[in-house]
Amino acid sequence: MKRRLTDTAVKNAKLKEGKSQTKYTDGGGLYLLVTKTGKYWRFNYRFNGKFKTLALGVYPDISLKRARNAHEAARDKLLDNIDPSFQRKIKKLSFRESSDNSFEMVAREWYERFLDTWSTSHAKRLISRLENDVFPWLGSRPINEIEPPEILAVMERVHSRGALESAHRVRHVCGQVFRYAIATGRAKRDQTADLRGALPPVRKNHFAAIKSPEELRALILAIDSYRGTFIVRCALQISALVMLRPGELRQAQWDEINFQKTTWTIPVSRMKARKTTKELNQTTHIVPLSSQAVNIFKELHPLTGHFPYVFTGARNRYRPMSENAVNGALRSMGFTNDQMTAHGFRATASTFLNEMGFNPDAIEAQLAHKDKNEIRAAYNRAQYLDERRTMLQAWADYLDSMRSENELQHNKI
Repeated sequence: MKRRLTDTAVKNAKLKEGKSQTKYTDGGGLYLLVTKTGKYWRFNYRFNGKFKTLALGVYPDISLKRARNAHEAARDKLLDNIDPSFQRKIKKLSFRESSDNSFEMVAREWYERFLDTWSTSHAKRLISRLENDVFPWLGSRPINEIEPPEILAVMERVHSRGALESAHRVRHVCGQVFRYAIATGRAKRDQTADLRGALPPVRKNHFAAIKSPEELRALILAIDSYRGTFIVRCALQISALVMLRPGELRQAQWDEINFQKTTWTIPVSRMKARKTTKELNQTTHIVPLSSQAVNIFKELHPLTGHFPYVFTGARNRYRPMSENAVNGALRSMGFTNDQMTAHGFRATASTFLNEMGFNPDAIEAQLAHKDKNEIRAAYNRAQYLDERRTMLQAWADYLDSMRSENELQHNKI
């Protein structure tokens, strides 16, 4: 077959005046099509008596040499009685199916499906873990082709930076994606099941918390004399009184505080214990407020009451204070991470209240720990509301007595 084009001829090929397109033939059905928008390689051929055209690419991305190679490959297919245009369509469909069933596509579909059942912070952690620790290595792989060693390599990569617990969480979230893929017919089995025991177990460390009266008195006095922002000091004081998780406290909103009923009603969407959409629609956590807690909220209201959040951010009043605000304040007051944490206020109150003889079930209800029996959980929350009010008022009074005792000792000196 005689070739007619050269690299120079292709480079200088132009649209002829008055024409919408101009063809420059190379031989064997291959030609360069020049239009107002660019130069395109085409191959005209017949298959089963039908005239067809195969696009081979755009010049200069596809050089004359590459166009000829593609042309020869297409001609070889014809000799084997294979339509090159049909084969390309099959490849495109196969690629699209592979892309739609990639781990990342399935994971994002799963994430969107269950997004409304998670708290905002949990959802952010999930997608961040996937995007940073999983997608770069497994995202483009067809989910039904991924094998356990590939997942283990991802887990080991996380473990190597000293994040053992995060490595275990990677396996857990990957397992959820695989189980969703099985349910939707895109995978046969959960490949993470074979990885149980592949990493060392996580040693659970309880949040550091003060457990002795002397240490508790020192903490309360340190909070009273805290020299940081007024908002953070109020957050510290409320933390000591309500037995809530740090995330539930820092995202408190003024429309949740009822001064008449002296209650704080937290939507279940912010509670760690929530699990299902059913619970989301039916459950709230009511915190009875002691008179001391009410006074603190009333003091803070003139400063942040015209914004949504009670404990507003330092730079943006329309956002809650940072996750590290209370812990940072504790460190600035001299309490190490091994002595006291923002989460430790819950354990401290629980320890002292149990020693003071309060009903353990009422304490658990105030801590809002998840009860597997949903009916009993709802019953307990209602049953213990009055008891919890008495308990939290006694707890606030106990903390006040520590201040008074310190004053008495100071006056004696």
